[in-house]
Amino acid sequence: MKSFPDSIIRLIDRFSRFPGIGKKTAQRMAFHILKDSKENAQSLADAVQDVKSNISTCSICGGITEDDPCIICGDPKRNNSLICVVEVPSDIYAFERTSGFNGVYHVLSGVLSPLDGIGPDDLNIDSLVARVKSDDEIVLALNPSIEGDTTCLYISKLLSEKNIKVSRLARGLPVGSELEYTDDATLMRAMEGRTII
Repeated sequence: MKSFPDSIIRLIDRFSRFPGIGKKTAQRMAFHILKDSKENAQSLADAVQDVKSNISTCSICGGITEDDPCIICGDPKRNNSLICVVEVPSDIYAFERTSGFNGVYHVLSGVLSPLDGIGPDDLNIDSLVARVKSDDEIVLALNPSIEGDTTCLYISKLLSEKNIKVSRLARGLPVGSELEYTDDATLMRAMEGRTII
């Protein structure tokens, strides 16, 4: 005998496909929707439909938008010669939260990963190379992983032929951390990237 009705099983299955959501959490979410009002459940369904219907990719940066170009690419106050290259659209909003970056972005939609079959043709690298001009600065803001490092090396080599300034985010110790609990690679990079005060 089944433990739950089919519709609940399907909902649990759908929720459990989200990253970081296990079967127990998916089950709690499904039962929360079940006990919530029909209006709230419909509102959730409408919001999901709106996202799938209204969100597209910016033709310039590859970020997510409801209008093309996106609000960042269309902003005349932005410094178009400073391009921050990120892996996924959500990385843009991490920088935007700081209000400290006034350039524009370029989304690669992933990183090079030969083991996973992801090569240069699977990423938005060609559009980046076509987009940049000789007076631009490219900031590579990819995650500090083997794949991120490989992608940064690949892009910097491509752009070196165009005489473009390429920089990479600094790495080091996070504010409020303790040296005792810092991993070796982070500590080493912090020492190598030290600055004179």
